[in-house]
Amino acid sequence: MLYLAIVFLPLLGFLIAGLFGSAIGAKASEYVTTGFLIVCAILSWIAFGSVALGHTEAFKIPVAHWVESGSLSFDWSLRIDTLTAVMLVVVNTVSALVHTYSIGYMHHDPDRPRFFAYLSLFTFAMLMLVTGDNLVQMFFGWEGVGLASYLLIGFWYKKPSANAAAMKAFIVNRVGDFGFLLGIFSLFVLFDTVQFDTLFASAAQYLPAEGAATDGSQIVLNFLGYTLDKQGAITIAALLLFMGAMGKSAQFLLHTWLPDAMEGPTPVSALIHAATMVTAGVFMVARLSPIFELSHTALMFVTFIGATTAFFAATVGLVQNDIKRVIAYSTCSQLGYMFVALGVGAYGAGIFHLFTHAFFKALLFLGAGSVIHAVSNEQDMRHMGGLRKLIPTTYWMMIIGTVALTGLGIPGTLIGTAGFFSKDMIIESAFASHNPVANYAYILLVIAAVFTSFYSWRLIFMTFHGKPRASHDVMHHVHESPYVMLVPLFILAAGALFAGVMFHEHFFGHEYAEFWKGALYTAPGNEILEEHHHVPFIVQLSPFIAMVVGFLISWQFYIRSPETPKRLAAQHPGLYQFLLNKWYFDELYDFLFVRPAKALGRFLWKQGDGWLIDGHGPDGISARVVDVTNRVVRLQTGYLYHYAFAMLIGVAALVTWMMLGSNF
Repeated sequence: MLYLAIVFLPLLGFLIAGLFGSAIGAKASEYVTTGFLIVCAILSWIAFGSVALGHTEAFKIPVAHWVESGSLSFDWSLRIDTLTAVMLVVVNTVSALVHTYSIGYMHHDPDRPRFFAYLSLFTFAMLMLVTGDNLVQMFFGWEGVGLASYLLIGFWYKKPSANAAAMKAFIVNRVGDFGFLLGIFSLFVLFDTVQFDTLFASAAQYLPAEGAATDGSQIVLNFLGYTLDKQGAITIAALLLFMGAMGKSAQFLLHTWLPDAMEGPTPVSALIHAATMVTAGVFMVARLSPIFELSHTALMFVTFIGATTAFFAATVGLVQNDIKRVIAYSTCSQLGYMFVALGVGAYGAGIFHLFTHAFFKALLFLGAGSVIHAVSNEQDMRHMGGLRKLIPTTYWMMIIGTVALTGLGIPGTLIGTAGFFSKDMIIESAFASHNPVANYAYILLVIAAVFTSFYSWRLIFMTFHGKPRASHDVMHHVHESPYVMLVPLFILAAGALFAGVMFHEHFFGHEYAEFWKGALYTAPGNEILEEHHHVPFIVQLSPFIAMVVGFLISWQFYIRSPETPKRLAAQHPGLYQFLLNKWYFDELYDFLFVRPAKALGRFLWKQGDGWLIDGHGPDGISARVVDVTNRVVRLQTGYLYHYAFAMLIGVAALVTWMMLGSNF
């Protein structure tokens, strides 16, 4: 009952608020959905203590028999292991705090029942994903979070920009989801199952042992006209699965939807970026680690894309002016770190960063929401400044989120924020890995750490320090947020400060085996767990140096010499515009895909549907019928002498026909 309550209480909250919200009222909808999520969060921590920190082995909870079709047969059941327990804590804790925060943030919105219903639906879909015991159930939750994100990003549907952002997120994710579906189909073709236990057991015996004789002519899969042997087939399957992760977790090339998702209310941004949608791709790769470990090519690609994303998003974050977009690109960059960890086989480090990131990223987003709430919904940091003494509690919460994101800590000690432990683990693992692109990843991650520190402190300095740049009227009304919004910040701040030191030995340290209990797969010969402890001290020091360098440059630019950024932008307008316009990916995709698709649609609409099908089909036939009937109608004049004349013509014709007939 514990786990059924954890999973289905959000669904119950969604149904109550969604179906009966107008009847029971906004406050009841808020309290019911939020109350259910608080209960779920408490139960999730109990489950975490029992499964992850305790001695409970992995188990399943059957819900219903689902599909029986030929060899495809599986149940709807909940898979409970350490990885699930970690995700339950992340999803339900952040969701409960976002629900609570939203009571204050959305106080004046007339559609609160709908908003809280959508939040609970989002949470339920993510819980379906992380508790899935087979690929189809995982895909059900996968599509559920896609639907809920569309509804929440476009929540203010009267804003054209919100509708456009919602559609963009939905469409870009369909690209990735198409790859994910093909990956599921490929695994079913190869292993004749979608059940995780059977799939993983078969995968362990799938490839011949190293050094064993192989039959190079064995073809197991045809893909796009290519015939593939076992190694090629498993590589294609893994790459297709990762394509789904690229879309959902906004990795390089499929990242364009994530910044635009800021059009939704700020609590939505916190939920998407910290606990639900973008973490789904990371979770999926970790869950399917036995599959990815069979393909070195796939792991190389995961590492390469992760490192490139971390660097790319950090460069764009350097110059953004919207407070939420800066944090959004930060999320994109941090997800790149997580995928680098997965690519080099440091699965525990990747999930640990997902775990710690949930606390400080939710803290930063909700803190940004508190700032926006205080300055009359202004989001441009160029119109802020001087807020430190006016909203001190929010200021210190944002400081805690910033030092956790940048990884403040003392190398070689246990003194540090959550990001210090998890991010440093990933950077050290990248250096220690034997992955062919690991050096590329290590260099880009360190550079990204410099940029992360710079743009994070830039946000703090532009928002809270210096002279006020807002109007006198706005500054006069600046006020601290109510406690219903601040208490969630306090809880998240505790996680951002202490989650790292409390759990680093469990996730990727000496208690790794006892903690994970086989929930994460590590290939034989993968010694990354031990090797990352023995990297040179300068490597351990590199994230700390990167953090300090980024902070000092930001301090110089925005506190000591505020004119320097403007001067640099004027001196390098091409580079500044390149970064400000996000490497022109939106413009490129608009040229390559959007405009041709619109032109093709317009042609098929006007010429194919309008001229050809309608013009020569239903519309053409109906037009001819109307034309004929109009001509016939003209014969009906209503004059008696016209009808008499027509009768005489008929009689004459009849007599003529009879006379001619008798002659023959």
